[in-house]
Amino acid sequence: MKKIAVAFTALAAVGAVALAGCGGGSSSSTTSAAGGDTTSAAAGGFEAGATIGISLPQKTSQNWVEAEQMFNEGLKAAGYNPVVQFANNGASEQQSQIESMIQQGAKVIVIGAVDGSQLSTQVENAQSQGVKVIAYDRLIKETKAVDLYVAYDNEKVGELQGQALLEGLAARKGSGPYNIELIAGSNDDANSKPFFEGAMSVLQPKIDDGTLKILSGQTTQDKVATEGWDPAKVQTRMDAIISGFYKSEPLDGILSPNDTLGRAAIQSATDAGLDTPVVTGQDSEDESVTSVAEGKQYQTIYKDTRGLVDAVLKQIELAKDGKAFESNGSANNGTIDVPADYLTPVSVTQANILQAYANDATRLKLAEASCTDACK
Repeated sequence: MKKIAVAFTALAAVGAVALAGCGGGSSSSTTSAAGGDTTSAAAGGFEAGATIGISLPQKTSQNWVEAEQMFNEGLKAAGYNPVVQFANNGASEQQSQIESMIQQGAKVIVIGAVDGSQLSTQVENAQSQGVKVIAYDRLIKETKAVDLYVAYDNEKVGELQGQALLEGLAARKGSGPYNIELIAGSNDDANSKPFFEGAMSVLQPKIDDGTLKILSGQTTQDKVATEGWDPAKVQTRMDAIISGFYKSEPLDGILSPNDTLGRAAIQSATDAGLDTPVVTGQDSEDESVTSVAEGKQYQTIYKDTRGLVDAVLKQIELAKDGKAFESNGSANNGTIDVPADYLTPVSVTQANILQAYANDATRLKLAEASCTDACK
């Protein structure tokens, strides 16, 4: 459970990070393990040209691909030696990558976990050698060896999705009761639980009072989870649910935790000849930005990858200077309350899509090109 502490906003620009990393003043010069010239470390910190490891899970969603590019660019601009790798959604491959980063002398390792419960040995080894460990977007569980968690507020994401589903049902499907189905993320992803619990905190009272009906009876996270966040698995499951329960009943809405799975659910409904249900999402992937603007997918969540990466870059600068990480909350990983730097997600529908992406040129262009009168 998240605990809010000292207020802190971590949206530093890469340029500011770069200036901090390359600041002037008298200093001695040393040679890094990679062979480059570096500025000598502050007490308790490390050299400006140090190696920084970034281990990401897979390239199956746009936000991870963007993160790879932004980390490489931001760390290089700040004078660091970045080692950015994808684990191809394999826990054992990620374990090996982290061990390799430790051996390469990384001073900070940033981890977007494939499976947050399978990394305790690696992060404990890292911490024992003085390496700072930052959990990025996904919490690393059941270990004391996590120095910081940087993420958007995942419970809030779920709450926003639940609220959007109710709003969309009222706006597009008239008065209730409504038939809905639930989709959750992969159970090995620590984010899936707060997404689902946040959404259900909004939806469960409406299920209890009969406003929402789930004809499949699949209501628990274990029943509706999607292994590996695989859209093919969602489409197979939704095909079976539709054929079994919705031949003569309308499917009004679907709670989806992200855009990729939401689009798969919409495809199932389309293939079955159903009216498009109200479907939620997350990540503001290009295809879903267009879909929301057109009025097909009802909602997505905007979690600006730039903001998340910049927050990590600012924290790395603090570590380099020998300063403590800054946090505005905490997240319990089953062993400790990990200090957390939370950013705020934004719910996006046709009603606010142009405002939501006003400072994101790429997504704004997509939205403007596809907007109907409902968002102009």
